[in-house]
Parts: sequence; C-alpha cells; structure tokens
Amino acid sequence: MKLEFGNFYVKDVKFGEENSYIKGILTINKMEALNLIKEDEHIIWADIVIARPGESKRIVPIKEAIEARVRLDDKTIFPGVIGDLRQCGEGKIYTLKNMSVMGVGKHWGSFGDGIVDMSGKGASYSYYSKLINICLVADTDEEFERNEQQKKNKAIRWGAMKLSEYIGKIVKDLVPETTEIFELEPITKRNEEVQKLPSVVYVMQPQSQMEELGYNDLLYGWDMNRMLPTFMHPNEIFDGAIIGGSFMPCSSKWSTYDMQNCPMIKELYKEHGKTINFLGVIMSNLNVSLEQKNRAALYVAQIAKSLGADSAILAEEGYGNPDADFIACFVALEDAGVKTVGITNECTGRDGRSQPLVALDEKANAIVSCGNVSQLLELPPMEEVIGELESIGRDGLAGGWEGDEKLGPSVRKDGSIIIENNSMFCGDMVIGWSKKIVKEF
Repeated sequence: MKLEFGNFYVKDVKFGEENSYIKGILTINKMEALNLIKEDEHIIWADIVIARPGESKRIVPIKEAIEARVRLDDKTIFPGVIGDLRQCGEGKIYTLKNMSVMGVGKHWGSFGDGIVDMSGKGASYSYYSKLINICLVADTDEEFERNEQQKKNKAIRWGAMKLSEYIGKIVKDLVPETTEIFELEPITKRNEEVQKLPSVVYVMQPQSQMEELGYNDLLYGWDMNRMLPTFMHPNEIFDGAIIGGSFMPCSSKWSTYDMQNCPMIKELYKEHGKTINFLGVIMSNLNVSLEQKNRAALYVAQIAKSLGADSAILAEEGYGNPDADFIACFVALEDAGVKTVGITNECTGRDGRSQPLVALDEKANAIVSCGNVSQLLELPPMEEVIGELESIGRDGLAGGWEGDEKLGPSVRKDGSIIIENNSMFCGDMVIGWSKKIVKEF
C-alpha cells in the first residue's frame, strides 16, 4: 500500500466571507460551516471558537480532536462512519498541519471528556496546547440525550468530523508545501536485506470495553467490542480506519487526531529497512471478562508468531481493568518467543504509592511508563473558557469532583482548578507523543 500526504502548515486561523488558505493563513466562512453542523436536528446551539498556543484559554469539556483533511478522490475521510466504506491506506490526502478540529460540549460533559490549557503550567500536560484548535462548541436537546451521554457525544463528535472534512476541502486545489509517502512492501515480497533485520509488530489495544454500543472506538465504523484481534497495514491507521471513542478517562484517551498521526507508527516507519523490519500493526481490543481477555491475547500471540515477529511494541488505551488485557497480551507474546516492550500509564494514587497496574507479571519486564493518572494538578484561572468550566466538577469528568472534604471543589470561585491528571485531554500520550521522564527523589 502507498499513501501520500500533501501537507499545509497553518500559521493562523480567522473567519471571513470566503474560505481560503493563503501563505499559511486559513480563513473559514463561519456561518456556512455552522449551517453544515446544524443539519443534525439534535444540535440546538453551536459556535466555532479559535484557541491558539500561548493564549490564556481553557477548553473543557473536550470530546474529540481530529485533523482536517481531504482526499483527492473525493472519498470520505472516515469510511463507514460519515461516509461509505472504502479501503483505507492508499491514495493521496491533503492535510492541514499545526491545527486540530475539536468537539467541545457546552451544557453537560461526561466521564470521558477532558481539558486543554493553551498556556501556563497546564499546557505541558496535553499535546494539543501546541496546536491551533478550531473548537466546535455545541449543545444538544436534553430530551434526546437524557441519561444517555453517548448520544450527545455522538452528535458533537460526528459534527467535528464533518467540520474537519469541510475545512480540509479548502486546500484541495492548492499545491502542498511538503509531501510524505508511507509505503510498505508485502511481507513476503521484501528484499533479503530487509528480511535479515529484526522484525517488529506494533500491537494496539484501543478502548473497546463497553458492551453497550456507542462508547467504544470504531474500526471502519464497526464497534471494536464486536471484533477479534486482526492484522492491519499501518497506513490504514493513518487513513481514518479508526476513530476515537468516548468512554475512557480522558488522559488515557487516544483521539482520532492521535491515530491519524500515530507517532509510534511514524517512528517504526523511519527505522524500517535501516534497523528493523516493520511488519505492521496487530489491532487488538480491550475486553470485559477474563475469558475474553485471554482469548484476545492468544489471537495476538498467534498472529505475531505466524508473521515471524521477533519483537513487539504493545500499547493500551486506558488503565485499571484494561491492565489485565495488557498484561495477558504481554505474557502471551513472551510465551510465543516474541520479545515485548509495553507502553502504558500508571494509576498509583494521588500519593504515588499504589500498585501501578491492576495486573502484573514477571514476564512483563520492559514497560515504558507515561505517568500517573492520579497526579494532582493545581492550575490557575484562564482569561477565557471555551465550553463550560462547571462541567469539571458537576458532570463526573474523570479527575474532577464537586466537593472533597480536604481539597474542596475542583472548580474554585476565582476560576482556578484542582484536578487529577485524569482530566487532561489525551494527556498521557501513550500513542507516542509523551515527553515525560522519571526523576528519583
């Protein structure tokens, strides 16, 4: 498969009468874009707000982040979700870099929503503080969403996907500033020099624990709770085959943007043919029962062994119950003779003294930690809130609370907040952005 990206590097975003991209300045017709979003009868109010790096702005509750793109063949960016199914991983795509399209709530948030601070101490806890964020802030009709948060989540997340395609079309007829090509030969057709290198697979465990549909990550529009582990070409991940869900505590989340730009896959591509033979991606899942967890782990190990993998990089989206899937998969791979390195966060409590993972095993002896989800953060007020600050404590956002006998409420009267790292949007960056290091005290 050969996938070609033509990249445009956005320097600023503004609103105007005509959509355009000129010398790095992206101009959007706001009313036209909002009219597209409001075609969903359940969205009763919407606005688009720009948040730039360094600005005194706090965005919350964030449900999703997406890269704006357009395919030159006019096919949908998200097959099986907001358009017809197609094979992902081939063709030409134009992308708008240095920015994301965010789906942001207004009236009520939910457990899987998160926060981004565009400046100050909080900015270091999310990759998205580095990007210009085009925030679709929307509210939905309460009767439609009552007691079913995934309905609101779907309306806003689907709206963000439509907005990302709308914005992507602005550059379709232009000449990209740079080009990237991602191409892997079929495994059995690679030359002898490549075949002699250590072979590596990347095992992804996206969030798929919820047996009730509507919360989990989607693969070609298919709820991942309904799938078994399968082998995929890495280009499929880049090309919109998988979109983020709305269930996981937010620091653990992998957004659609994360997967469209998966840093770990890009690093493996860079080393392919030089130091490693990158075989591809084993797409696994996270399960509920122990039997399901063990079954998935056996599937992953069998696929890796059949491919002839010497080693694997294993990454989970989440913590707690998913740790059992992570460790089961780790052990199964090691038992199959596949040397494995795991990447995950930890849940060690606010004092850092608890067991880091729910399940552990001596064979899981090479794990990269992306930090403690329970780490307490005190963040100063921002001049502007995009969305609704009260959602942090009121709506059950992971890492926030209405009241605590020692710490008080998460949202203070002056607009400052105290939260757990859990609340930071995609903050653990297990997908490969993480820059955290370990310090000894």
